[in-house]
Amino acid sequence: MTNSKNGETNFEWYRDFFKRGIDIVISTIAIVVLGIPMIIIAICVKVEDPYAEIWFRQERIGKNDKSFTIYKFRSMTVDAPHQMATEDFNNSQEYITAVGRVLRRSSLDELPQLFNVLKGEMSLIGPRPLIPKEKMVLGLRDQLGATIVLPGITGLAQIHGRDELDDKKKAEYDSIYAHHVSIRLDSWIFFKTFLDVTRCKGIHDGNEGK
Repeated sequence: MTNSKNGETNFEWYRDFFKRGIDIVISTIAIVVLGIPMIIIAICVKVEDPYAEIWFRQERIGKNDKSFTIYKFRSMTVDAPHQMATEDFNNSQEYITAVGRVLRRSSLDELPQLFNVLKGEMSLIGPRPLIPKEKMVLGLRDQLGATIVLPGITGLAQIHGRDELDDKKKAEYDSIYAHHVSIRLDSWIFFKTFLDVTRCKGIHDGNEGK
C-alpha cells in the first residue's frame, strides 16, 4: 500500500515479487507457444504492404511515469498519425488496413507486448500504458496513485468497458487496481479478458466518422 505521508510505496510480496515471476514464466511460455502464429501474422502484415514495417513502435508512459517503447503488430497504414490515440482520429477507418482490422478486433495486434512483459516494462495485468499526449488520464492517474504498478496488456478498466469508458472512469479503475493488486484479482481479470476478447466486447476503432 502507499504511505500517505511521503508518497512511498511499501513492499508487498505478491505485487513486488511473485507477480513479476509469474509475468516472466507466462510471457516466456506464451512467446514459445504463440511463436508460429506470430510469424504467420507477421507474414500477413508484410504481404499486405511489403514496404511497411511489420512492427508498430510507440512511446508509452509506464510505472512511475517512466516512458518506454511499446510493441504491436502494425495495423494501420504508414501515413497514419503516430503519437495519437486512435480514439482521437477524425476517421480511423481510413488508416486501418484489412489485416489490421482483423488483428484489432481479435486483439492479436497486442501479442508483441509479451516481449515488453519479458523485458520488465509491462506486466500481463495492469493499467493500460498511455501515450504522452493523453495528459488528462495521466494526470488523474498521478492524483489517484495509479502509477505505482507496471502497466499491463489488460487491466481492470479493460474488463469494465475498455474503449467505452471516459477518462475519469479509466483512471478510477486503474487506481482501484493499483491499490488492491492480488493473485485473485489478476486471475479474475485474466479470465474476464479472455471472455471479452472472444466476444470482441468493448472494442471500438476510434471515431469511425459516423
